[in-house]
Amino acid sequence: MEILKYLAVVIGSYLLGSVSFSIIMSRLLGGDVRQKGSGNAGATNMARVYGWVPGILTWLLDVLKTVVCTWLGYRLLGDWGLAAAGAACITGHCFPIYYGFKGGKGVSVGCALALMIDLRVFAAVMSVFFVVAFLSKKVSLASVTATTSILLFAPLFGVSLPRFLLAVCGVLFIDLRHRGNIKRLLQGTEPDFKAAKREKKA
Repeated sequence: MEILKYLAVVIGSYLLGSVSFSIIMSRLLGGDVRQKGSGNAGATNMARVYGWVPGILTWLLDVLKTVVCTWLGYRLLGDWGLAAAGAACITGHCFPIYYGFKGGKGVSVGCALALMIDLRVFAAVMSVFFVVAFLSKKVSLASVTATTSILLFAPLFGVSLPRFLLAVCGVLFIDLRHRGNIKRLLQGTEPDFKAAKREKKA
């Protein structure tokens, strides 16, 4: 019976994680976010192309889907269920079955995972993100730095083994999805982030 619960949690979380709100919203705005800006189907590129409001709304919806998945996983199977749901959700977000397995870079989902792992971890990680983003003006650097910092904060606050493993999973996904950004950062060619002043039609 428990294996069926795990299957339901993993499959359901992957399918919900595969829902790309950036693609859906950009189509409602008359375009396709994957064909503009950085070409990434995520909240940052939504803000870059269509403005702050669509970008923030995309981020909130991505966070919400992650919270739903992990909360249900926890309710059904405890910490291991939370970890399984979170790993499946970020997999779906980065490799969505509905969009040819080409999705976002996992930052908004990773943010939600930090929240569900531990509120103190979330606060610490978000602090790192905003400080680095403010100082560097580069969201990619802030995202990678904040994501990686969870490997310090999670054990520091004594999270359980399943939650720590989920943190490791999130770091691997997000850092690997930012390979191109990391290369440009090292080369000094990564552009600063600038949101669109108003929503743009395609």
